[in-house]
Amino acid sequence: MNGYIVGAIVPIVLVLLRNSKRVKKRGVLVDVGGEPGYAIRNIRFPFPLETAWEGLSTLAELFEQSCKQNSNKSLLGTRKLISSEVEVTEDGRSFEKLHYGEYVWLTYAEAFAAVCYFASGLVQLGHRKGERVAIFADTREEWFIALQACFRRNVTVVTIYASLGEEALCHSLNETEVTTLICGAKELKKLVNISGQLDKIKHVICMDDEIPTAVSGRWAVTSFADVQRTGYENPVDADLPIAADVAVIMYTSGSTGLPKGVMLTHGNILATVAAVKTIIPGIGSKDVYLAYLPLAHILELAAEHLIVAVGGILGYGSPLTLTDTSSKIKPGTKGDASVLAPTLMAAVPAILDRVRDGVRKKVDAKGGLSKKLFDLAYSRRLSAINGSWFGAWGLEKYLWDLLVFKKVRAILGGRLRFLLSGGAPLSPDTQRFINICFGTPIGQGYGLTETCAGGTFSEVDDTSVGRVGAPLPCSFIKLVDWPKGGYLTSNSPMPRGEILIGGPNVTLGYFKNEEKTKESYRVDERGVRWFCTGDIGQFHSDGCLEIIDRKKDIVKLQHGEYVSLGKVETALSICPYVDNIMLHADPFHSFCVALVVASQQMVEDWASKQGITFTDFADLCEKEETIKEVHSSLAQTAKKSRLEKFEIPAKIKLISSPWTPESGLVTAALKIKREAIRRAFSEDLAKLYAS
Repeated sequence: MNGYIVGAIVPIVLVLLRNSKRVKKRGVLVDVGGEPGYAIRNIRFPFPLETAWEGLSTLAELFEQSCKQNSNKSLLGTRKLISSEVEVTEDGRSFEKLHYGEYVWLTYAEAFAAVCYFASGLVQLGHRKGERVAIFADTREEWFIALQACFRRNVTVVTIYASLGEEALCHSLNETEVTTLICGAKELKKLVNISGQLDKIKHVICMDDEIPTAVSGRWAVTSFADVQRTGYENPVDADLPIAADVAVIMYTSGSTGLPKGVMLTHGNILATVAAVKTIIPGIGSKDVYLAYLPLAHILELAAEHLIVAVGGILGYGSPLTLTDTSSKIKPGTKGDASVLAPTLMAAVPAILDRVRDGVRKKVDAKGGLSKKLFDLAYSRRLSAINGSWFGAWGLEKYLWDLLVFKKVRAILGGRLRFLLSGGAPLSPDTQRFINICFGTPIGQGYGLTETCAGGTFSEVDDTSVGRVGAPLPCSFIKLVDWPKGGYLTSNSPMPRGEILIGGPNVTLGYFKNEEKTKESYRVDERGVRWFCTGDIGQFHSDGCLEIIDRKKDIVKLQHGEYVSLGKVETALSICPYVDNIMLHADPFHSFCVALVVASQQMVEDWASKQGITFTDFADLCEKEETIKEVHSSLAQTAKKSRLEKFEIPAKIKLISSPWTPESGLVTAALKIKREAIRRAFSEDLAKLYAS
């Protein structure tokens, strides 16, 4: 009986203590150089952190040291493909279904040897000092090995998203004058159409043993394994870089125009990795990380280096094989997360939104007692997280976890203890959903390629939503006035302005683009390098940043109201009928319109309950009653999010086909490409305003 009394009393005491605490200070004012503004630093670090490892200043040194310290421990894991089948649906569409087995592992010592062999093989292949290598492939074990091999020879790596279109791909390879290209068989086939436009490439290395015959004759194509074999037989000494050397020229997927190549030094990336290490509690050699985001994205590249730095384990997967119900997983077989059971993951908000929607769809489909139990458990835990005395704490929390949320947590392996979100704003609804259902804190970060993903990061004990945390230990965050938008550091109750990020994580600039570099980068009189983000933020009293707007996304309507497109899209994205959305505002009109990529399952479920007949999903999206239902749901969501009337789309167009990186309408990080979408749907937008 005493145990039950303790179980009931302790949570109440904890809540009382929590509510009696002062607001924890996470960032403090700091005196910085450059243009006047309101600057904050991390409270624990008076000066920007450059490295967390004594005597180490490059990624090559960090990798080598970790391999020596953890030589017999598993490092890189890849699942073995058992079978591949093509499934044909009733409407004639075909889908590839894969059956994967267990993970096969390379130890730290074996991975280091593979890196050394490949580095030597590059030299024997004829790659000369000063020439650049490009990696054009999906995230996989060979990608990481190739990257580290280039670092050991002080070779700058050009990273390119596997989903990049032909024009952008040509631009990236030609601008950087790449001579050696490393890619997968799938990507090699893409290069056939543009091979005549790539004059500088001399060597192509295919990560797969089966080399497509279509490319024969244009280049001498060597398999990844053959390069390693050659290096094993003809070893070459390392030619290690220094901190100031350019490690990577990273081509952003570009939400507007052609991609720009950002020059990241070893010192830049190391500063971010060192800073994030101080934020994640207890990160170490027991952690298992599921690597599936594009390595051509700075978020994933920094995350994988952090795991290596602490002696952790990297298991590779893909967004299409992530869970047991992912689109490419053969029914009845396991997804990557189920097999790996990771403790740490990184994700972009679009993927977390899909996880949330997937869980909710399953719960709604079951209905009955299961749904009532889930809703009750969720509301009880939500009350507790929001600080209510009467929420589910202690023993009750344990029971809900056991009865309801244990099954949900099994979707991502059941061991997840920390999740990092970045790349775009995360909706408060999704953040709370992941907190409760997966029982894990979300470290929401804010940064850009230009700042090596470094900027701010929310700490594990910060349960607030809608904010992106205090400055990382490697960064200063400064707000400067933007009078045109009405954002001033003198604003009350919180200082507001354009966000500038300064510190050792700020990159050198854009490759061969001095004009854009001068436009976006500053070096103050104290030698600190700053990047002007174009984002608008405000600082809370505890030193945490909130992103509230973006300069480029603000449109002034006909009657003078300002609409922040990104803010409205984030608010409306939690509508259950929405898979993706783009708000459009025209200065010559007094209202907004929206293109809405409809959630097929949710819309079809609604239509079925209403007895609406349709030939296919495209037909359903054209029906007046469907548009009316989705529009009504959007209006309700807008009301809950407290949007102004002029911010709510007056008219919408439903899109039946998803926006994918392959379509060129979203980036690899799944952020919308506003200009590309406007061009693709220009007639639809015109009709919305004309009707």
